[in-house]
Amino acid sequence: MPVIELHLLDGYDDKAKTRLGEALTDAVRLVVPADPDAVTVMIHERSPSQYMRGRQRREGAPALPDPARIVRAYLDAMEARDLDSARAHLASGFTMTFPGSGPMTTLEELIEWSRPRYQKIGKTYDAFETCPTPGPAVVYSRGTLHGIWPDGTPFEGIRFIDRFELENGKITRQDVWNDIAEVRA
Repeated sequence: MPVIELHLLDGYDDKAKTRLGEALTDAVRLVVPADPDAVTVMIHERSPSQYMRGRQRREGAPALPDPARIVRAYLDAMEARDLDSARAHLASGFTMTFPGSGPMTTLEELIEWSRPRYQKIGKTYDAFETCPTPGPAVVYSRGTLHGIWPDGTPFEGIRFIDRFELENGKITRQDVWNDIAEVRA
């Protein structure tokens, strides 16, 4: 029964502390074969006046936004063709790659590239999964695609996986895999 104790400066809201507890539980379970109910996480909060580093009192940094929520907001904005809202979630230097495409760096490139592939497309999500890494946060979204082919015929049930990398609350990379080519063939 693993027990994790975390010392944290005061100031983080309950949502941030819940995300920390869930992430620590999941991290332990990658190594220790324990049910989630067997992992205990205790968060001990300290006033900034009780903490010094380098002979100076320090304040805690604000919590980063939930990467999966950022990805979901971006995908929702893209489906609604609200490009300004979608663009607000992208970092400078953002790149994306779709099946059969080279790297693209703007949403306009994506729309132009997809124009001959389908009239309309939407996603039904099965899951959003956030993976801690030593580098950027990684979020996978997976589910099925539905929409309308260029000839007006509807389609649905096409599998997809999108992989996103995020740094400082912004999406830096998107890689997409799906079965559109197999279904159209």
